[in-house]
Amino acid sequence: MKKQWFIAIVVMFAVLGSLAFVQAQGGNSQESETPADQDYGPSGQPIAFPHNTHAGEYQIDCQYCHFSAERASSAGVPPVASCMGCHSAVAGPEGGEEIPKLRGYWERGEAIPWNRIYKVADHVQFPHMRHISAGVDCAACHGNVEEIGVIQRVEQPLTMGWCLNCHIDMGASRDCTVCHY
Repeated sequence: MKKQWFIAIVVMFAVLGSLAFVQAQGGNSQESETPADQDYGPSGQPIAFPHNTHAGEYQIDCQYCHFSAERASSAGVPPVASCMGCHSAVAGPEGGEEIPKLRGYWERGEAIPWNRIYKVADHVQFPHMRHISAGVDCAACHGNVEEIGVIQRVEQPLTMGWCLNCHIDMGASRDCTVCHY
């Protein structure tokens, strides 16, 4: 009788654990990460940040804004203070709508709620710092952002085969634990 109770309890914990795991995975991976009640217009972003102006015309290095790319897995998004470092003195184009939005976030002490553009599968890790230290140019994955106005996803498949081809071309490790940990 004790053995049956023990097995029943183990099965119950296994079922509850499985349900918790499935729930934690979040729902459909095809769902947008943009809040449903938020309309950011055609750019899909709270501020239509012109990469072609900053990275192209003014040649600001990617890592000035994406400051953690060389030392962390995530490239990070710039805090409002980084933007305001310049835009407290640089007004931007006359009649432009984006700088006033930026100043609004600054005055309210709010972070800009950027929407993620690139996302690899949940079981994959993409450590930016390893790619930066290996000399992989940001454009290899993100396209020539200095030519893109408001950032949008370039047609990179971000599949295992695509990544493996790059690892082979670059002579990088193909050990599974490099990306799957």
